[in-house]
Amino acid sequence: MAKRYSGKFWEDRFLPRLSSTQMQKLPKKDSLIILPIGAVEQHGPHLPVFTDTILAETVLEEALQYVPSDSNIWVLPPLPYGKSNEHLGRAGTFSLSSTTLQSVILDIGRSLKQNGFRRLLLFNAHGGNSDLLNLIAREVRLETDLMVFRLNVGGLTLEENILNETERLLGIHGGDYETSLIMASYPDWVREDELPVEYPELLQKSKFLRFQKSNFAWTIDDVSSSGILGNARTASAEKGRRIYEQHGKEVAEILLEMMNFEIVSLIAKESIEIKK
Repeated sequence: MAKRYSGKFWEDRFLPRLSSTQMQKLPKKDSLIILPIGAVEQHGPHLPVFTDTILAETVLEEALQYVPSDSNIWVLPPLPYGKSNEHLGRAGTFSLSSTTLQSVILDIGRSLKQNGFRRLLLFNAHGGNSDLLNLIAREVRLETDLMVFRLNVGGLTLEENILNETERLLGIHGGDYETSLIMASYPDWVREDELPVEYPELLQKSKFLRFQKSNFAWTIDDVSSSGILGNARTASAEKGRRIYEQHGKEVAEILLEMMNFEIVSLIAKESIEIKK
């Protein structure tokens, strides 16, 4: 019988595979707990609606290959639902409200605090969650005193020539980038006979109103008929593997820095400098 959570990543890093007794013995104050956050939402005619959650899992799986095996980094079950109201009305979109998502993450933070953990990373792979997670992270910090970090897959570094300029500026949903990554990780889940291309015409004519510059509130129906923004036809599994490797190495470095980061030390340093 196939196992859902099988393989080295899940065996070595999946926190819930431990028993209660094993978890009690963990060096909790020195551990980093990662909550992967994705979405279940339409990604056009060619990609699974689980795309963002897949990306959160697979980028982490790649990254944790590059950290020392004795690092106390643990992964919680991915939170598959996000704030996807910009895609509501399209088949396959299941969204949480902002208040529900905040309540769920706050409850998880409270539970981590009660279990003795100190560090939480909100590892997000859905663009629609990003702004809200910034607010949630601070709320969790204020209420629980946990050290709370945020990291968005969409903000990671890309090789300069791996995507063309139009795709970098406008290909933010179901285009070359996401399609390449799913081709590399779940090729059977990509419908290669239905790869679309669509860029919003109004943004191609804009000098400043682009997704990465001055933004505006939008729903997918405002900017796309196919449900995507980008060119899925230029995607390839080889490109996806290159992106995974680059993202994995970058995330690994970030995780190790998070393990050693202390706000207390910053406060102490500032106090010393003021006294001088």
